[in-house]
Amino acid sequence: MRPQGCATLTELGFICTNIVGKNMTQSRHAKAAATVHTSEVIYKGRQFSFVNDQITLPHGVKAEMAYIKHPGSAVIVPVFEDQTIGLIKQYRYVVNSYIYEVPAGTMDPQEQPEECAARELEEETGFAARDLISLGKTLLLPAYSDEISYTFLAKNLIPTAQHLDADEIISVEQFAITDVMHMIDSGIIVDALSILAIYRAVKYLE
Repeated sequence: MRPQGCATLTELGFICTNIVGKNMTQSRHAKAAATVHTSEVIYKGRQFSFVNDQITLPHGVKAEMAYIKHPGSAVIVPVFEDQTIGLIKQYRYVVNSYIYEVPAGTMDPQEQPEECAARELEEETGFAARDLISLGKTLLLPAYSDEISYTFLAKNLIPTAQHLDADEIISVEQFAITDVMHMIDSGIIVDALSILAIYRAVKYLE
């Protein structure tokens, strides 16, 4: 007797066929690009722009899409010789609070992700890295931003000097990896990009 709630192989085959069929339909849509009819820059800031597009989606629906157009960014997890992680404590006006993060910043025009990572690491922490290891890229908020963030692990660090912007309030602190993971679990570190970058770095180090 078949246990209640368990599907037979025939039923599973039917379910799998349906799933494949749906995925094939989604794939056909994914291969087509949306048609942009008009694109208006509503606001152009120092680092990003706010854009409003009138479009037709791949499946034929007309829509209005407002989003942030961003040049991209790099996020860096600095790991020292004693296996501590360097965090920055930075004042963020939007949330009116000091929060723990890993170094990160926006790419300059024509700048490559690794160049941005090296520059931001030194500017924010006062350390340069002999080794920058790419840990992949992330679409942070694809529902309303085209920003791609590139993650790097920085090793073999050399002390140099901070070069902070006038509006940056940053101090640098070092923590053991276990302490950093506890800071994430306990809600001390709440910046999503930092959490993702740290997890990627720790996984790589393991």
